[in-house]
Amino acid sequence: MLTVNQLSCDYPQQPLSFTLSVAAGERIVVLGPSGAGKSTLLNLIAGFIPATQGEVWIAEQNVTSLAPAKRPLSMLFQENNLFTHLSVRQNLALGLSPAMRLSPSQKEKLQALAERTGLLPLMDRLPAQLSGGQRQRVALTRCLLRDQPLLLLDEPFSALDPALRQEMLVLTQELCRENRLTLVMVSHQFSDARFLADRCILIDQGKLAWSGTWQQLEKGDIDAAKVLGIRRTNDQ
Repeated sequence: MLTVNQLSCDYPQQPLSFTLSVAAGERIVVLGPSGAGKSTLLNLIAGFIPATQGEVWIAEQNVTSLAPAKRPLSMLFQENNLFTHLSVRQNLALGLSPAMRLSPSQKEKLQALAERTGLLPLMDRLPAQLSGGQRQRVALTRCLLRDQPLLLLDEPFSALDPALRQEMLVLTQELCRENRLTLVMVSHQFSDARFLADRCILIDQGKLAWSGTWQQLEKGDIDAAKVLGIRRTNDQ
């Protein structure tokens, strides 16, 4: 589904170069210390940061020169990027049409997914009238409405309290399975990898330092806690 080949960009702190492959339907959690290049990797894949060399392939298509809106992916940030003057319904509609003019089938799809994610009682509210967890649920639902095969999550739940964060992780796992999505999620939490990941990727000093299962990581295949500063305790 995703191939990143010697992808790099101008980065003042350190040289960055990434090479990795993600299979269709695979769920990857990207771990590593602050400043290692995790968010930069996602922004390079999404096209928000231009690559100085290398390639990005998604679903057998070279998307390296495509604008972010043209790439077959959806990306969710820690800041949910909802439009504050639009209702939940209108924010969701943007996932289907920039003009928010929906066909009957699109309206049906929006309604069904809003019900699945528990948003139906909130459809006429503005973002300011929602809790942090509710806003992230709206943002995640909007990503899913775009019906793209690749979902990129950049620490979207780190600002939530532990109970809400766990709720969002469960919802993400269920929706990825149901929609057969390929997931790449940046996190500082080892517990996220334990819950979500088919595979973990460790980024350190602008490059891929290690790749394997969370079980291998937990058993000490690499001392991630010391080398990369990952929090391995229970959701600290």
